[in-house]
Amino acid sequence: MTKLTLTEPHDPADESELNAFLTRRSFLYSMGALALAGCGVGSEAGGDAGPAAQQPTLLATVAGTFSHPGLLHTEADFTRMRANLGAEPWLSTWNRLMANNHTFPAYTPHPQPVVYRGNDGVHAENYWLLYNDVAAAYLCALRWKISGTVDYADKAVAIMNGWSNVLTAIGGDTNGFLVAGIQGYEFANAAEIMRTYSGWAPADFARFQTMMRNVFYPLNHDFLIRHNGTDITHYWANWDLCNMSSLLAIGVLCDDQAIFDEAVNYFKGRAGNGASSQAIYYVHPGNLGQWQESGRDQGHTTLGISLMGAFCEMAWNQGLDLYGWDNNRFLAGAEYVAKSNLIESGTTFYTVPYVTYNNADNVNQTVFSTGSQGMVRPCWALVYNHYVNRKGLAAPYCKKFAALVAPEGGGGDYGPNSGGYDQLGFGSLTCARPPIAVGAVPSGLTGYLNAGNVELSWWGSAYATSYTVKRAAVSGGPYTVIQSGIADLLTFTDASVSGGTWYYVVTATTPAGETAASNQVAVITGTALHTWLKCDETSGATAADASGKGHPGTLVGGGSWVAGRKANALQLDGSSGHLKLPNDLMLAVGDFTVSTWVYWDASRTWARIFDFGSGTSQYMMMTPRANTGFARFSMTVNGGRGELLLDSTAALPVAQWVHVAVTLSGRVATLYVNGVVMKTISTMFHAPFRLGSTGQNFIGRSQYASDPYFNGRIDDFRIYHGALNAAAIAALAAGG
Repeated sequence: MTKLTLTEPHDPADESELNAFLTRRSFLYSMGALALAGCGVGSEAGGDAGPAAQQPTLLATVAGTFSHPGLLHTEADFTRMRANLGAEPWLSTWNRLMANNHTFPAYTPHPQPVVYRGNDGVHAENYWLLYNDVAAAYLCALRWKISGTVDYADKAVAIMNGWSNVLTAIGGDTNGFLVAGIQGYEFANAAEIMRTYSGWAPADFARFQTMMRNVFYPLNHDFLIRHNGTDITHYWANWDLCNMSSLLAIGVLCDDQAIFDEAVNYFKGRAGNGASSQAIYYVHPGNLGQWQESGRDQGHTTLGISLMGAFCEMAWNQGLDLYGWDNNRFLAGAEYVAKSNLIESGTTFYTVPYVTYNNADNVNQTVFSTGSQGMVRPCWALVYNHYVNRKGLAAPYCKKFAALVAPEGGGGDYGPNSGGYDQLGFGSLTCARPPIAVGAVPSGLTGYLNAGNVELSWWGSAYATSYTVKRAAVSGGPYTVIQSGIADLLTFTDASVSGGTWYYVVTATTPAGETAASNQVAVITGTALHTWLKCDETSGATAADASGKGHPGTLVGGGSWVAGRKANALQLDGSSGHLKLPNDLMLAVGDFTVSTWVYWDASRTWARIFDFGSGTSQYMMMTPRANTGFARFSMTVNGGRGELLLDSTAALPVAQWVHVAVTLSGRVATLYVNGVVMKTISTMFHAPFRLGSTGQNFIGRSQYASDPYFNGRIDDFRIYHGALNAAAIAALAAGG
């Protein structure tokens, strides 16, 4: 396995496409500007269809005062460490910590007025002085908290006082943002432990808080809202995550709810690569979550697990469960990264599925990268102990990796499994928990229509040996067993159903017998109507849904009801008029069909027939004219450069009624015009449910503010579950 020593070097190729780096002067200027700018969220460059990447405004769920100590470790955690110090794996990891040359009272810190990382053309790098001292402060704090020996407390305080007395800025080039992020969250953790020490004078602690606010926070904030002046998808996930972690830690350390919420909102948002839905780019069947950097190299994917794990743990200790956010999405990513970096047999690694990743820089990564495969970082104990020994879930690959690296080191440790200074480490001491008594019931069951079949995935139980899938024709059962003995992966495809709505649950077989059933999931099969807007209204602002599913459209802006093909149609003015459909319209949809009639008054590039999404990062849309001059359907979950495209082969006619339709069955997408197939592709691996929660579901309007509105009429707009066949599309185009 590849071993990482010292700190992970920055890859200059990461920034080769930038025209200029941040200099020390620009860092200092940005800090002054931020003091005036506050904490507003700015816009970012978008894809080729428009300018602004919009981020939804979300609210964190923490209320009231913060708990202290409450970042990576709580008082209960320290009690557990002390109680288990004579047992494994606590003892071996403790012995390794005591042997670390950063955990001695004679350690000499080297505080600096300005820390430099990267080449600004003037100053030599010195950030290694900071990361050594941060590691020493944290490890001495741990040693004091566990052993009670005040010499270590005094040393930790001396290190932090030294830096808070002199540090005024972080400079260098763009790599300074990494220092502000990684060393920012780590330093805050050391201080959070030591805030309970009576020997740390209140004035000195306040000065340390001020340093974190005035030196680290401005850079963390600036990076996340501007990304050094680049597109929001330019920087990889670990850049966002380290700055998010620093924000979160500073928020707790400084009892600042606004800073804490800023970090949480970013994690729950959907635009930046540190957001959970972007970092875990694609969840494969069986809940294997492809990491955003998996096509880049495995050193960075494992760093991402370290950073997101720390982020989730710090939030957890303030009462906020981000581990469980979006159906345990972080666990999906951790299982994928762990599996892909573990040896299955001999020298052969496990294989994992992979889909193409692209971003603003057109990296176009089409295969899983074996670069640095087998990377060992001391991050797995935290993930394993939360999901398995706290929650009782199954995490088989995280479990294997945690056992492989124990007893692991951390910052300042040069032995095996140390991980350098990019993470604090020593998780088998700080995170290990006694085994949970009973595993959880299978949970998080999801089901979607995929290529006409029902594809199920779920989360397993800590002590399960196999799983059983059951199906019913009515909600609540009675259920019939359709498959048993499933062990790995936790997924099943039901190809035996006819059209209708089917209900599924999963149970686990454990040493104590069969568990209770999981949550029930309902899946609509066949080609049932999902939404049907006839647009036959004569007045008002509502387009009724004739499907009976309750998905009406609301007319916004300039529009009216006019003569259509058979009865009435919706006339949109091309200026502001559009239909707004309900939020989360496509949340449970896999295979689908969208069919409608359009009468286009004037040809405008990038106008929309429909556009369903949550902003310029996640959407599915159809335009009658893309920059090719032809109609286009596309889907993306990471902005314009990540679009999967289905282009027509001819221009869409103007000033006449035209029937357009798009279908998706599995990965096969087909575009029809007037009942004739224009193009079919087999690479559309996105599906509507992968967009997640959507609050901007439009007919006649784009996610991009600069795109024109649709100018013309819309009639008989339909959405179906499932992909209609060519004959059914032809019948709709014939007026059926």
